[in-house]
Amino acid sequence: METDTSKVIETKVFPRKKSKLYHAEYRAAFLFILIPVIGFIIFTLIPFFTSLYGSFTDWNGLGQMNFIGLRNYQNLIKDSYFWQTLGNTFYLMLGIPVGLILSFLLASALNRWIVGKTVFRVIYYIPVVSSLAAISILWQWAYNGDFGLVNQVLAIFGIDGPNWLQNVDTVKPAIIIMTVWKGLGYSMLLYLAAIQSVPKTFYEAAELDGANVFQRFRYITWPMVRPITFFLIVTNIIGGSQIFTEINIMTPTGGPQYSSATIVWYLWRQAFNNWKMGYASAISVVLGILIFVITALQFHLNKRADYKLD
Repeated sequence: METDTSKVIETKVFPRKKSKLYHAEYRAAFLFILIPVIGFIIFTLIPFFTSLYGSFTDWNGLGQMNFIGLRNYQNLIKDSYFWQTLGNTFYLMLGIPVGLILSFLLASALNRWIVGKTVFRVIYYIPVVSSLAAISILWQWAYNGDFGLVNQVLAIFGIDGPNWLQNVDTVKPAIIIMTVWKGLGYSMLLYLAAIQSVPKTFYEAAELDGANVFQRFRYITWPMVRPITFFLIVTNIIGGSQIFTEINIMTPTGGPQYSSATIVWYLWRQAFNNWKMGYASAISVVLGILIFVITALQFHLNKRADYKLD
């Protein structure tokens, strides 16, 4: 006992010297952590503060930043195109619930035993890994009013299809269909993983208790897939508020009467077509605040739903 006590005292008073291997591992770990931190500072933190300061200037992207106070934000409030493109962006987000419902239904179907279900999974996931620019060009051809595939299919049933991307009433629904199709496989895969993670014993016990299909979905399936739904809603809203490539390729002028122009497309146009970097920075700040508020609201609603379940 005396020997053990003396060792403990000696260890506390005279700590052991760190080995060379320990210092080498420590330096390596520090370098691995330092690289992403430097990347975050250079590519995120500095551009963020530059954009924030730029929103209070009349900077054109090349010359000097002249401080003008809140003039960009005052002009933003009066800018009808800003409000129109913001409304278009929210309108295009109507495809999010549609895509989630279709993804869940597909995942439920592919979770059952069907012939060639692996092939179907691959087919549905191909658009996810495909180039967004290539997908946009493909759908631009498909929506062509003269020789597009969509109108050719409609003509079989005696329907004279419109020029989808050049019509105020059809351009936004056309883009929604394309974006839903593009993201269907990703959401389906996550839902499929969530459904397959539910223990079969839960369903067996529910059946023994006399639970019907709706009750099994409400009390077993839905609580298990709800975290995935929350994740998809948040990420889809963030991604949907930044939609740009599809608009810039399929409707490079913003569509008829700016009917398909989104907020990021308008931001890009102000920055790189009109050389109003300060004004574009103000738009980006407002957009960032909107995304933050909507995301925080989603987290709040999700927390309230957790309390109700508890």
